[in-house]
Amino acid sequence: MDTLLANNTIVHDENRQGEAFAPFVLDTNRYKKLFYIESYGCAMNFADSEVVASILQSNGFGATKNFEEADLIFVNTCSIREKAEATVRKRLTEFRRLKKSNPGMLVGVLGCMAERLKAKFIEEEKLVDMVVGPDAYRSLPGLIEEAETGQKAVNVLLSRDETYADIAPIRLNSNGVNAFVSIMRGCNNMCSFCVVPFTRGRERSRDAESIINECKTLFNDGYREVTLLGQNVDSYHWIGSSQMSIDGTGEIYEEPVSFAILLERVAQINPLLRVRFSTSHPKDITDDVLFTMAKYDNICNYIHLPVQSGSTRVLQLMNRTYTREWYIAKVNRIRELIPDAGISTDMITGFCTETEEDHQQSLSLMRYCKYDLAYMYFYSQRPGTLAARRFEDDVPEDVKKRRLQEMVDLHRQNTLESMQRDVGKTCKVLVEGFSKKTQEDLQGRNDQNKVVVFPKGNYKKGDYVFIKITSCTSGTLIGVPVTV
Repeated sequence: MDTLLANNTIVHDENRQGEAFAPFVLDTNRYKKLFYIESYGCAMNFADSEVVASILQSNGFGATKNFEEADLIFVNTCSIREKAEATVRKRLTEFRRLKKSNPGMLVGVLGCMAERLKAKFIEEEKLVDMVVGPDAYRSLPGLIEEAETGQKAVNVLLSRDETYADIAPIRLNSNGVNAFVSIMRGCNNMCSFCVVPFTRGRERSRDAESIINECKTLFNDGYREVTLLGQNVDSYHWIGSSQMSIDGTGEIYEEPVSFAILLERVAQINPLLRVRFSTSHPKDITDDVLFTMAKYDNICNYIHLPVQSGSTRVLQLMNRTYTREWYIAKVNRIRELIPDAGISTDMITGFCTETEEDHQQSLSLMRYCKYDLAYMYFYSQRPGTLAARRFEDDVPEDVKKRRLQEMVDLHRQNTLESMQRDVGKTCKVLVEGFSKKTQEDLQGRNDQNKVVVFPKGNYKKGDYVFIKITSCTSGTLIGVPVTV
């Protein structure tokens, strides 16, 4: 799956992390019951948890940050790696033990694992009371009522049109500055290693006007950055009705909205609203998108462009539909049109039949592209995928891990060099909050998605500050505010 992850605490896999979160409850007396959501995996899961929170709150349930006082516990899950599933199972086992001292508590599993494993959670492992797939969140109130009677509640039906476009998400544990906005769901790319088409269904785009309105509301509420989310944002396509005004006939016509058009319309909301997006499939990102990025200063010059392997032979086995040379040409085009663009990627080591020569090609591609950020992991075969049906998982695990470590070591060298090139430069930073190390410093990100730390002075969250970079580590730029 091509996705860029949210930050912090709960390990998703070897290099990619998720976070457990729920908003604070200000008045528990107004709610009939309290719920707690813990999310793992990709940014789409985090956005889905905000939709779930909205559905539950509109039905009289309140959120709590303390799972021990919750009447309902939901774990929003990821199936992209075996380790991610193992982590979720361990957490569900802990909640089952908690349930023994609170028999009235209900535990439910949401998301991709729910879709993939379906009733196995209930019938074989007896871990949960509810299993709810990513297209079935509207049915949660009814499923809760069913589970409260002692029945096990399951809804994992996939939809061809569900986008939750009419639901205003509740921003869970928000910093009030950054927000995710889902623009589409599902995926039509059948990458042989990926379970997403089977757990999230076919691709469908959300109503463009609902996206624009959500972004406008976020800006008016004080948010200063939105990230447009989709498994493959560049294939976004919406055809909606518009009122003809050019010739005064008042006729209704169908107006297609591409991702480039959507991106521009979001950027036009206000110059103070920063816009990011994730994820781009290399085969689909167009010059129109790149031209739009170059045109608007508030569209961040940062692209997540997963390659997965540097070997054309392996890419063909992965069904990625491009070659090494084609991918390099795309990177070159990005840097031609947006010279200071930050580029990140996903890489897999040890895919079926991968040889040392294939691995070396991946390393050489990383040396060429010099990614600013990379999510790297060794191949984990997922049941039901095309690769599981077609190929033998024949690379020994110790070889996979050794190749992964070589890749990680190279990437650390690349990122340090990338950071060092920024020393002495001045960049515009959106303040997101205090530094992780001290409240005497603030931190934010620049256009290229690099973390920047600087003295707090009189600045606050949501401010834009020009920072001159004075030093760096391999993961952080350090600087001082300047007047430009």
